[in-house]
Amino acid sequence: MPFPSLSTPPGTPTPGPLPDNGQGSTVAERQAQRTEPPRLYQVLMLNDDFTPMEFVVMVLQEYFRHDLDSATLIMLKIHHEGRGVCGVYSKDVAATKVELVLDAAKRAGHPLQCIMEAA
Repeated sequence: MPFPSLSTPPGTPTPGPLPDNGQGSTVAERQAQRTEPPRLYQVLMLNDDFTPMEFVVMVLQEYFRHDLDSATLIMLKIHHEGRGVCGVYSKDVAATKVELVLDAAKRAGHPLQCIMEAA
């Protein structure tokens, strides 16, 4: 038995559900929500005149999983064009890669710079 509301005096019958004859009813259609994929960021290394090329190749292999040939090509692009793309990642992964590279360069005593920007 349903509880009477506080505004209803005791002994008043509680109304039941209204009969549904199918008229006046509406059916809401479910719309699929479209979610956009996360924005991607490219990790770039910047050229300098002091960091050895071998160190840049090692960083590309260790932190970006490039093989020797692709790491060498990226290193040469960085050297000749002033910057080169190391990889494209989600924002958190790209930020982590940048920090890993900067920490490795600092530990090795090199001024290598690594940044991220929207792809």
